[in-house]
Amino acid sequence: MKNRAKLSLHVPAPATRPGDAPDFSGVTLAGAGEVSRPEIDAHPHDIRALAYSLIRVLDDKGHALGSWNPRLDPEILRKGLRAMLLTRAFDDRMYRAQRQGKTSFYMKCTGEEAVAVAAAQALEPDDMCFPSYRQQGLLIARGYPLVQMMYQIYSNAMDPLKGRQLPVMYSSKAFGFFTISGNLGTQFPQAVGWAMASAYKGDDRIAASWVGEGTTAEGDVHHALNFASVYKAPVILNVVNNQWAISSFSGIAGAQEATFASRGIGYGLPALRVDGNDFLAVYAVTQWAAERARANLGATLIEHYTYRAEGHSTSDDPSRYRPSEDAKAWPLGDPIERLKVHLIAIREWSEDKQQQAHAEAVEQVKDANKTAEAVGTLGHGEPPSLKTMFEDVFKDMPWHLRRQRQEMGV
Repeated sequence: MKNRAKLSLHVPAPATRPGDAPDFSGVTLAGAGEVSRPEIDAHPHDIRALAYSLIRVLDDKGHALGSWNPRLDPEILRKGLRAMLLTRAFDDRMYRAQRQGKTSFYMKCTGEEAVAVAAAQALEPDDMCFPSYRQQGLLIARGYPLVQMMYQIYSNAMDPLKGRQLPVMYSSKAFGFFTISGNLGTQFPQAVGWAMASAYKGDDRIAASWVGEGTTAEGDVHHALNFASVYKAPVILNVVNNQWAISSFSGIAGAQEATFASRGIGYGLPALRVDGNDFLAVYAVTQWAAERARANLGATLIEHYTYRAEGHSTSDDPSRYRPSEDAKAWPLGDPIERLKVHLIAIREWSEDKQQQAHAEAVEQVKDANKTAEAVGTLGHGEPPSLKTMFEDVFKDMPWHLRRQRQEMGV
């Protein structure tokens, strides 16, 4: 007989379940300002520690500390705060609309607003973004009309995508927002390919992409990292580690074994891990990676350490798989509150201004929604014209499609 121990399979399990008290005692945080900022031409091997640490700028009192502090003009900070407030107000209104049956589906980014809004401000307006479905802040920060987003969510006659996409899967070439893909892993290789093409043409625009930590388990992500490394593509690859992919926690994707940023090390890429709820830190690392890309030094992998405060989507009930008070106990707090505290600390904001800005955001969303609902909502009002199903597929419509369109009388 073989005198060997029986093999056993390790199945990752979260530390807490519904009914338990939130427990983030295992979260190790570097102090604000403790992590040093390297030069943009630093060799990836020499900055490996950044993949395991956590870049933070704001401390608990709202002070900006350390070499990663981007020292932004207060107006940029105020603009970022207003964009985050507007994003949250938009989310709240669209969530209610889904619950009222006015749209089929919606996904909020509550608690993750800084990931998109800070990046939008650090990037150039014509840089191409390949987002996942929780970066609506990119469009909002770039000034894309809210009513256009609502037309698409409501699938009405004014839908700029003509009914061809699910709600929240926006697309706007003019605003540098590449079409969202439901299979999120495809965004990374598409961003890398776009960036390679930009470099091949001698353009000056870079690309940036975002996926969740769960998506990093897909092969597409690894293909993208390999191409980005080999060809030094001018692209920023962002992993938004919000701890949960639908109902499976980050350990299923490998979070218990290593940080998600560290996956870039094996590909020879600089890898940064940042406090995703710190607006200044997100801005700073995006700015660093963008400068590196524009200097023809290649791609950067960034892990945004944050928390999904709400459900994965309107189809999800997070109370079935995690403690109900988890989001409130998250040690990195709320990105909107933290930036507000910072602006107040530098005497560039106040609680009264915060309340006024919140009210203005709510009113702006309300006005846009009134316009959008007047055109129609899901199942009510005029849908996109049937003739649009024949458009935008072929440059020159084939004869058999022309005949079908004529037979339909559209």
